[in-house]
Amino acid sequence: MTSTDQDRTPTSVLLPTVRWADACDEVAGQLGARDELLVICDTADDPVADRRGATPEGVRIVPAGEPEGCSGKANAIAAGMEAAEHDRIVWTDDDFAHPDDWLATLDADYERQGPTTEVPVFVGEDPLARLFEPAYAIGGTAAVSAGGIAWGGAVVFERADLDRPGSVSDAAATADGAAAALLADLRRTVSDDGTLSEYVDVTAADRTRTVPCGGSLRGSLERFVRFFRIVRFHAPRAAAFNVALAVAFAALCLFAPVVGVTLVTATSAAVYARFGIRRTTFLLAGPSALVSPVFLAYALARRTFVWGGRRYRWRSLFDVAVCPV
Repeated sequence: MTSTDQDRTPTSVLLPTVRWADACDEVAGQLGARDELLVICDTADDPVADRRGATPEGVRIVPAGEPEGCSGKANAIAAGMEAAEHDRIVWTDDDFAHPDDWLATLDADYERQGPTTEVPVFVGEDPLARLFEPAYAIGGTAAVSAGGIAWGGAVVFERADLDRPGSVSDAAATADGAAAALLADLRRTVSDDGTLSEYVDVTAADRTRTVPCGGSLRGSLERFVRFFRIVRFHAPRAAAFNVALAVAFAALCLFAPVVGVTLVTATSAAVYARFGIRRTTFLLAGPSALVSPVFLAYALARRTFVWGGRRYRWRSLFDVAVCPV
């Protein structure tokens, strides 16, 4: 054990996945001697469970069980939080690259400013996902960067940072009660990071992580529905504002196309420039604005959506049913 390992606060990294992905090797290679990586699957039948007994040092496979009344992701995170041995926690995903200094940088962020989230940039891998990129840049990347929203792909916090909404008790009781309440909430909702944002105040790091998304038109449509519902249930005022803004931009692009398309394209270009997104998809901001009310109406009308091989009926924040696919 190096002096650096001895000085650094031990960390539990939670990574939900049913397969041993590149991210598992990337994060495992960054663990300090006292850190742990919990690779959380659904059941012992998942492919990653076959790695039990053959994982790198510091890595454990944790079966979460089938979700009941919540998403598979939220269920996995809740199981990981229960199994984690340390008070400093990192949540991450398996769908983006983790550079060699990723964990150490998050740890340094925490020492400097407390709970910290990195900022996602969603990059489309099919035509529909690329059409959504300008909206995701504004409503996702810029929104997380503005503060107060935790991205579950890369967030660090400690159990003591958790604060149950509305709690006025002392710090120790608040931390214990909030931790239990967070797990209970995760097991009756869909969004892990939306729920975490209710319990911890995070500061966004001044860096982004590129997250490939989509790959099929159907998958991109399901993601759009899920993203909209997360905002609808966790930030209803923001959802209402987004709908009104989308209708206004669409009307402007339709009835004053030169002004409207120029405005939304310039706004998108400014956001891309701010976050170093070197993609020409900002030019799709105009067409995206024109059709966004249609997709928003579709998202509002949908009663179920598919995520990770499961179909969910998400009626309200804490009313979730797992349905046959």
